[in-house]
Amino acid sequence: MAKSFRGISIALVAGSFLIIGMIIASQFSLTPVTQAKDQSLWTEGDSDSNSDRPGSFADLAQELSPAVVNISTTTVVKGPERGPGPNSPFSDEFLRRFAPGPQRPQKNNSLGSGFIINKEGYILTNNHVVDGADEIVVTLKEGDEYPAKIIGKDPKTDLALIKIEPKNGLPVIQLGDSDRTRVGDWVLAIGNPFGLGHTVTAGIVSAKGRALGTGPYDDFIQTDTAINPGNSGGPLLDMGGNVIGINSVIFTRSGGSQGVGFAIPENLAKSIVAQLKESGSVTRAWLGVMIQQITPELQESLELETRKGALVGDVFKGSPASKAGLLRGDVIVRFNGEEVSSQRELPAMVAFLPVGQKVEVVFLRSGKEMAVEVTLDELKKETTVAKESSGEVQEGLGLSVQNITPEIAEQLGLTSTAGVVVSDVDQSGMAAQAGIRRGDVILEVNRTKVTDFETLNRVLEKDKDSKSTLFLISRGGTTVFIAVSK
Repeated sequence: MAKSFRGISIALVAGSFLIIGMIIASQFSLTPVTQAKDQSLWTEGDSDSNSDRPGSFADLAQELSPAVVNISTTTVVKGPERGPGPNSPFSDEFLRRFAPGPQRPQKNNSLGSGFIINKEGYILTNNHVVDGADEIVVTLKEGDEYPAKIIGKDPKTDLALIKIEPKNGLPVIQLGDSDRTRVGDWVLAIGNPFGLGHTVTAGIVSAKGRALGTGPYDDFIQTDTAINPGNSGGPLLDMGGNVIGINSVIFTRSGGSQGVGFAIPENLAKSIVAQLKESGSVTRAWLGVMIQQITPELQESLELETRKGALVGDVFKGSPASKAGLLRGDVIVRFNGEEVSSQRELPAMVAFLPVGQKVEVVFLRSGKEMAVEVTLDELKKETTVAKESSGEVQEGLGLSVQNITPEIAEQLGLTSTAGVVVSDVDQSGMAAQAGIRRGDVILEVNRTKVTDFETLNRVLEKDKDSKSTLFLISRGGTTVFIAVSK
């Protein structure tokens, strides 16, 4: 009897710790918050034991393959219009019979993969698999084919939600927690490589948080699981049978798998898939700053203790950041209670919050930590004669500039003639190595405003013994800081 009570006591204690742990985790937002209404669109999986390698992958493959689909698309490409023209000596009949070139629209076909997340026929895939398609056909593992329609798509994350009208209930795959996936965990990929049909490959998670420059929200899971053309849109699965990524990109020199594939984290997909279902697109929040990574040179020039955070290179006029008082040169170190370790993390932190939400932004300004409250707005859709004073700037920098005349300002789209424009850059000089380009407009040097060539030279002469020079550059309508080491 005592043994039974001991077991009950242990169970009660364990249950208490579990509840306390859940409360703490919810307070610190360790995992994305999923609304109850969103969960009805997919089924949450259990990621508690997702890393143990099974003796065989056969059971997983047999269980999960029916919920993975092949997607074939057809795009009609119209040929060039041909006609005799107003002054042509040839008739329409002559051109029809003898002139070269296609007379009928051509059809381009492509193949990809996807997976069923809902018994009603909702399928998650890559945007690039279905974008621009005139016809989409989904083929199930047993061979049944269904026409599909696009419910919603998001080019910035390369995700799309499509739907078929099934005759019967469909098998579904559970969505896991990609944040809990660790480098070294075993993973499985199922897809349609090279149009061969259902194919299963296995490997491990090679890295997380990869930024490939494909979009503002890059956060790829890297895997050595064999992923080839046609696998796009298919699931990357943990050993619990849960989707932790959507296969999207491969790095290859041969056209086939070289052991470097990339998947979109499932938690990123969860944050937008409900919006795709409801409205067909994604509404994102907007802070209104241009940010850049803090290099060792910028760290030294700005006298920062660490390189953590996102350096504000510019603040958009009238933006939430501008209204809250953020300035160029501020370094954002915390956003909405979360640490900003690098510039790359901030865009996603902002974008997937509700429009209108008030958040605290903690930043460094002149070495002092400050905080402001910002109300996020909605991110809208993308949205030569010189004066005599010009010449080479400080020997060794490899930089030539000239004053900005009204004519130059008009050509460059500037609203002011303040500053100097870079007229030439020595590619072997320090300025070029730091990233300064011909056509850049120098607005400040070492935090001092530059109005003309003479001002620039005076500031450089004054600070000639410093280890680096901090430039504020206007380029293409935005501003960036560039530190030039000497």
